[in-house]
Amino acid sequence: MTFDRPRCAVTAAGFCAFLDLYAPQAVLPQLAETFHISPAAAGTTVGVSTLAVAISAPCVGILSDRIGHKPTVVAAALLLTIPTVMLMLAGSFNEILVWRFLQGLFLPAIFSCTVAYISEEWSPAEAADIMGLYVAGTALGGFSGRFVTALMADAFGWRAGFGVLTLFSLTCAAMVWGWLPAARHKPKALAAAPAGVGAVIDHLRNPALLATFVAGFAVLFSMVATFTYVNFHLSLPPFSLSTPQLGMIFLVYPIGAVVSTRSGAIIRRLGRRRAMMLAVATSCAGLLTTLSPDLTLVLAGLALYVIGVFLAQSAAMGYVGQAARHAKSTALGLYVCFYYIGGSVGAVVPGWLWLHAGWLGCVALILATMSASALLTWHAWKPAKVVCPAE
Repeated sequence: MTFDRPRCAVTAAGFCAFLDLYAPQAVLPQLAETFHISPAAAGTTVGVSTLAVAISAPCVGILSDRIGHKPTVVAAALLLTIPTVMLMLAGSFNEILVWRFLQGLFLPAIFSCTVAYISEEWSPAEAADIMGLYVAGTALGGFSGRFVTALMADAFGWRAGFGVLTLFSLTCAAMVWGWLPAARHKPKALAAAPAGVGAVIDHLRNPALLATFVAGFAVLFSMVATFTYVNFHLSLPPFSLSTPQLGMIFLVYPIGAVVSTRSGAIIRRLGRRRAMMLAVATSCAGLLTTLSPDLTLVLAGLALYVIGVFLAQSAAMGYVGQAARHAKSTALGLYVCFYYIGGSVGAVVPGWLWLHAGWLGCVALILATMSASALLTWHAWKPAKVVCPAE
């Protein structure tokens, strides 16, 4: 099999995009104990980053149009290392929030520019498979950030993990710079501000696109909510898992990465609407299984949940370019904005339910959110535009 550098570079970009974003989740109980804060307050270390992503996402397209997708991704990956290093030196919880916010500001440049590069440089049929590789990279990055942080926290304290993540980010930047070809399609000239505002309004009036944005919101809402508060659930009896053991639960992420590489074939076979319904049904079944008092069943449920949620991510993200009638980069920026707003809400709102109803309350909220988004996409996505073209 020939070594395909562009595909590896896309996977590396996905890995980098999610490496730092959720890294603190595995050590949230430790952070809560260190700084004497509540679980909901500890969850803001994730929420503040996703909020920053949502704020900066709409501006990324302007920067990318000026310097190109590839240079934007490389620059963002390099700049990301600065706040990551500063996290190691933070002396208070407020400082942690500041550096986590700055991390979030750089992430959309990696996320949305890579997605835009894929949609422009590969044919629609190929793009479905390449998008699957990108999502697989995000799954591996999400796992690695959490796992490395937990592993290093047990041996050297929670600060040490961020040093290792800095090295990973530098490596990913080098891979993208060296292996991703320069774009064949040059960025279009920047649109005037009124036209850009008009494009945003037009996208928000497009029912298929609006449903896709809501689906993106639901995907990250559920992911952040699940893997933030399941840590508190599993740190309590009857499980009483330690910090390294909590890091091990993210081994379910590589399962999602494997499935993501096949998401293009699944979407072509079933169509995007049916693929989304299958994805949500799989995730919901997995979440219900996590209510078991048996740790093995909880882990199996998390694995099932991850399989479904990454298929949902591939189905939703890949549909943006098809549903947008024009200004596709703006549409991608809006998707990223909704996506990360969902992550911010998912980091904080379930914390209130956790205090009053525990893990059961969190699961009920996640199930309701995902089911509502699935029904919305079923009614809004047009069947004629669902299946990826074969040519």
